[in-house]
Amino acid sequence: MVLKIILGVLVLYIFSVAVLYFFQEKFIFQSEKLNKEFKFNFPSDFDEINLKPQDGQNINALLFKVKNPKGVILYFHGNKGSLKRWGNVTKEFTKFGFDVFVPDYRGYGKSTGKFDENSMYDDALLSFDYLKNKYSTIVSYGRSLGCTFATKVASERNPEQLILEAPFCNLMNVVDYHYPVLTFDFLLKYKFETDSFIDKVKCKTTIFHGTEDRVIPLISSEKLYDKSNKSITNYIQIERATHHNIDTFEMYLNTMSSLLE
Repeated sequence: MVLKIILGVLVLYIFSVAVLYFFQEKFIFQSEKLNKEFKFNFPSDFDEINLKPQDGQNINALLFKVKNPKGVILYFHGNKGSLKRWGNVTKEFTKFGFDVFVPDYRGYGKSTGKFDENSMYDDALLSFDYLKNKYSTIVSYGRSLGCTFATKVASERNPEQLILEAPFCNLMNVVDYHYPVLTFDFLLKYKFETDSFIDKVKCKTTIFHGTEDRVIPLISSEKLYDKSNKSITNYIQIERATHHNIDTFEMYLNTMSSLLE
């Protein structure tokens, strides 16, 4: 009987690891594909832009515009949806007096190409390089998964400042939080090691994280803070905030207004 239980647990463990390995892209990249003829519709002024990486793929992006912008926020969104959703989120950032540029990752929306960590980093740098010829002030902003791309950009391009909303130390740290009994490290194809970039960032850096975040635990950004040798300018924990509502809290809004004044 005991042997059957042990075998059953072992089979369940192997099955769980196999599911996570073969379907990890489904867990990490919860993308929405859009037809290339899809027309974005937002009430605010915007341009649709297509960037061309060296491998011939297409990176689709939106630029939300204001009159007499102070600069531009380069916004890297989370792992779900497409610009059809994230356009509605990022257009709100224009209230701070900045234009907002938000690209869809390859494999998302109308962007082409397969998921590839290094290529996605190159796409993020390409977005910055496109903007640097048009703006003197660029703020690199990341949310959730997008924090890794925003930090990568800041580590190599030195924007005016870096703002991270609910970042993680690295992807393995998040996987361990959600699947603590699985030994999955050696099977993970994607690393997204924000901690390997943060200590190379020289610009002003701010982290926001909600104390009630159950998607990316607070401890993950605390580890990121420690990895930076505590050189991060502002580390702001927002009481009662979750992964999805940080931007509704007065502390966040007041701090953002101050950072972007």
